Amino acid sequence: MAEPNRKDEQISTAELASYGIPAKQPEKPKLVRAPEPKPPESAAAVSEPMPLFSESEMGDFRSQWSKVQTGFVDEPRRTVEEADKLVAAVMQRLAEGFANERSGLEKQWDRGDNVSTEDLRIALQRYRSFFDRLLKL
Repeated sequence: MAEPNRKDEQISTAELASYGIPAKQPEKPKLVRAPEPKPPESAAAVSEPMPLFSESEMGDFRSQWSKVQTGFVDEPRRTVEEADKLVAAVMQRLAEGFANERSGLEKQWDRGDNVSTEDLRIALQRYRSFFDRLLKL
């Protein structure tokens, strides 16, 4: 770069403006980190859990539980036995519900009927909802 004191050379305005300033090195490419992918369970957390029982079944189970629970003070052992039976009945009804749904889909497949993607999506959502609940227990 030319020195500004020399009169015999022409100095450009750009050279004069940058005199004494070290030449800027070209910037290296910057690595930009991609956003972290959201875990699959975040999608499940956003959606409401699907009901496992009808409203009437849930009402019946809650009513039965309330009756069981009120007997604890007078007969704790019998109350625990009744609670065990009620929980077993709820689990049995839950298993029956999933078995019936699976059976219905399998019958359609066996007949060669095409099960709609929407029916399969709903079935998978119910399984996912139940699976997520089991893992949170």
